[in-house]
Amino acid sequence: MTDFEPATVPTLYFIGVTTGRSSIMRVFPLWAEALELGECRIVGIDVPIHADPEAYRAVVRFIKTDPLSLGALVTTHKIDLFAAARDLFDDIEPMAATMGELSCLSKRDGRLLATAKDPISSGLALEAFLPPDHFARTGGELFCMGAGGSTIAITWYLMRRDRAANRPARVVVSNRSQPRLKSIERLHGEFDAGVPVDYVWAPDPADNDALMAKLPPGSLVVNATGLGKDAPGSPITDKAEFPDRGLAWDLNYRGDLVFLDQSNRQAAAKGLQVEDGWIYFVYGWTQVIAEVFGVDIPSSGPVIDRLSELAGGARGKTP
Repeated sequence: MTDFEPATVPTLYFIGVTTGRSSIMRVFPLWAEALELGECRIVGIDVPIHADPEAYRAVVRFIKTDPLSLGALVTTHKIDLFAAARDLFDDIEPMAATMGELSCLSKRDGRLLATAKDPISSGLALEAFLPPDHFARTGGELFCMGAGGSTIAITWYLMRRDRAANRPARVVVSNRSQPRLKSIERLHGEFDAGVPVDYVWAPDPADNDALMAKLPPGSLVVNATGLGKDAPGSPITDKAEFPDRGLAWDLNYRGDLVFLDQSNRQAAAKGLQVEDGWIYFVYGWTQVIAEVFGVDIPSSGPVIDRLSELAGGARGKTP
């Protein structure tokens, strides 16, 4: 983990768990050409989940000191990496400091910057598939399984007071370990959103089944655990019942996608809208590329449409 090859061309890193399987490895060269980024490349750095803090610090030190290493997108390790290497950053964007996580490393004038892009990319993804005024119309709730960076971003976006009546009537966050639940509870206290939140320790998938059974119609259920991509399986069992006329969002778009299959099997009977993580992938990566390379990528219009088209052509080709 400490032996990194110095970059020979401007390089963007992908810090994850199984980066070689990601579509971004095929998509990035297409996007780089379309955005006229010049000679550059993307390199994956695989780190075990909840790795030793020194592993995260080694990655950050390398990117900080290597001249042609421009930055990185971080997935899975957003909280752990930030906690382990916070002192190595020269500048920390306010949102990253507030949320205690980062999804992007970038450089400005030789200074290393930590940025939380997930609140933006998750919001863009949600607006792409949520029906207009969904929560205001349905009174539905939000159930996020997993208490990591993605859930922090999603709950922040949907709980904001400026959404007025179009917020979940209640938020439920479950997690297999209790420390992360305590951490997100503290963060939500700082948001002061006024939306009731339940924090539930759920070490077994059957625990999530029981929580889902209590959701009212129109609720949004999110698999933000990484199960199905970073590790096999699903956070629920095959006996779980999705809410009537609700939505199921698997943040994964690759892997065994058990949760997505479970959702699709109930879609017709439950009137369930099922979404995978592809649009999240597109917005997440374009936000980071814009930051790292200092280019403008609008969230709507012909540029993002073209990038989405290019990415779609590479989707589904993972070995």
